[in-house]
Amino acid sequence: MLSICIPVYNFNISPLVNALSSQAKSIDVPFEIIVIDDCSQRFKAENKATCVKHQYIELEENVGRSKIRNLFLAHAKYDYLLFLDCDSLVENPLFLANYLATLKDNPSVVCGGRIYDQKQPGKNQLLSWKYGVEKESQAAEVRKQAPNKSFMTNNFLVKRTILEEIKFDERITKYGHEDTLFGFSLKKRNIAVTHIENPVVNGDVEENSAFLNKTREGVINLIQILKYMECDAELINDISILRFYKKVQKNDTFLNFGFLFLKPFIVFRLRTGHVNLKMFDFYKLGTLIENLKDPKNEKIYKQLKNQPEFP
Repeated sequence: MLSICIPVYNFNISPLVNALSSQAKSIDVPFEIIVIDDCSQRFKAENKATCVKHQYIELEENVGRSKIRNLFLAHAKYDYLLFLDCDSLVENPLFLANYLATLKDNPSVVCGGRIYDQKQPGKNQLLSWKYGVEKESQAAEVRKQAPNKSFMTNNFLVKRTILEEIKFDERITKYGHEDTLFGFSLKKRNIAVTHIENPVVNGDVEENSAFLNKTREGVINLIQILKYMECDAELINDISILRFYKKVQKNDTFLNFGFLFLKPFIVFRLRTGHVNLKMFDFYKLGTLIENLKDPKNEKIYKQLKNQPEFP
């Protein structure tokens, strides 16, 4: 009935696999746990030992966040696939039961959500934690207001036939926005995303510097996605940072100058845990403008210029 799919990279998944295995046995339904390791350098022995009664596959090269999710189709045998990020913590004893309860309605895609530990970490992890608490930890009722835009890959159930039809775009090999594009692809095909209150806890709050680096990678990857999608106007309208950029694009030279001048100060403040999310938003916008103005992105920059501003 249920294939539980966990892509893993450099993370100890023992608590997650043990919690899921215990729950699945207690509700007495056919299930399997499949773990695919994306060429990790750490925790491979521990994870392999944890998965001795489950499917455990090690890849010889790193394939990235999109392709690894598609690979589960070759190993899963059930009609529904439940994807969980390897850093997830399952604390709700009814977690699997909640997902199984949705199957009576024959859903295509179901998202359970994400929450963070309410205990504030040290300043060296404050940026990731504060962003997660204020931006990512959305209740189901909030996510339902824009169901496809709210799609996240960290905790979702998908019907096998849907994933076979709409796979993750394997041109996306770097970090960031593969979930954005998958949600958009579902929207284009009028496939509904159901949101329920069934979150996992994010168990890996990153240090500020690492989170800033990943944010920069994600913005750069977003530009690549724009190229793949030929600057699709509907996609631009769906992504907050691109929609806002269109509103300020006529001033982007001034904004770029201001960002480059302030960038050392902004990065220093965010890295040292003096977190202001509006400053962080400006960092993302400035990073977008800076990279759009790179000569190698001249074509996509001009295409964006020619797109009308959204009301």
